Amino acid sequence: MDQAQFTPNPRKNKHLTLSERVKIELLLQDGKTPYAIGKALQRPTSTIRNEIQRGTVEQMKTGKRIRRYFADTGQAAYDRNRKECGRKYQVLECDAFIKHVEVQMLKNDWSVDSAVGRTLASGTFSKTVCTKTIYNYIDLGLMKVKNIDLPLKLRRRTKGARIRSNKRVLGESITDRPAYIDEREEFGHWEIDTVIGSKSKEDEVLLTIVERKTRNTFVRKIPGKTAEAVMAEMQRIREEFGTMFCSVFRTITSDNGSEFASLAALKDLGTKVYFTHPYSAFERGTNERHNGLLRRFVHKGKKISDYCLDAILRLEEWINGLPRRILGYKTPEELFEAELDAIYAL
Repeated sequence: MDQAQFTPNPRKNKHLTLSERVKIELLLQDGKTPYAIGKALQRPTSTIRNEIQRGTVEQMKTGKRIRRYFADTGQAAYDRNRKECGRKYQVLECDAFIKHVEVQMLKNDWSVDSAVGRTLASGTFSKTVCTKTIYNYIDLGLMKVKNIDLPLKLRRRTKGARIRSNKRVLGESITDRPAYIDEREEFGHWEIDTVIGSKSKEDEVLLTIVERKTRNTFVRKIPGKTAEAVMAEMQRIREEFGTMFCSVFRTITSDNGSEFASLAALKDLGTKVYFTHPYSAFERGTNERHNGLLRRFVHKGKKISDYCLDAILRLEEWINGLPRRILGYKTPEELFEAELDAIYAL
């Protein structure tokens, strides 16, 4: 008997091969969905979906732009990313500089900026980091200096007080959302948000969509924080799931950001959209929690465009492969695949 029958998820954590990418290309040409391809190759749906996104390019055909997946494009992206993989730990490369800054702060009670600025001015060290990075290392607990040693930081108000006028509600309020959705017993209810890096309007942003029951997360890089970019990505997701889209996406809950102004149009496809009250992020708590996981790696102030597509896809896979106590130490990916199996079995 096949040994794989005794091993759950026998292909998990194995990289796709060129032959598998060729099969993906052929199956896509036959009109197969990412779910069907995943079952044929014994791969998670998210792995297939991410590979399609990685290897898809735009082409001109009979005067129209079309998006098509190519196996060699996916393989080339994989080979390129493998050469560049591996995080560069500045905390190790700049160890001497960081320790010197640490001594100045602890011995002389200098501020972070004073210690970093004075040390940089000395020109003694060839490998250095900036003031903001030192603050990050303190927050991460990588230095002997703690936030309690920075009294001004503890007292500082990071956001100025201002009077805000209420925003308009873009559609049906969360107040009208059925109460049973709060119980998280039914699959197919999602929360959506965007994550920005820098405040530049020209920078890309991340679109995050989290399923409330399984906690499975989609992380997609989109061109900007606009309604057009959000709807274009939702259209791509709809194409991935085909006729089963309205079964997988029963409802979506969003805030009142202008980038979600067109989401209500999904109602025509069978997906109801609800909008939270202004300045009530707690009404999308699941999504906010998962954005916090993203922020461990995607820091504020750094451009989203600096992160390659493969890095974003790996981050999505890490989030969905993280066992949760609230899920009985199962992973969101495992529960999401089980729900898809149940839907496609109908």
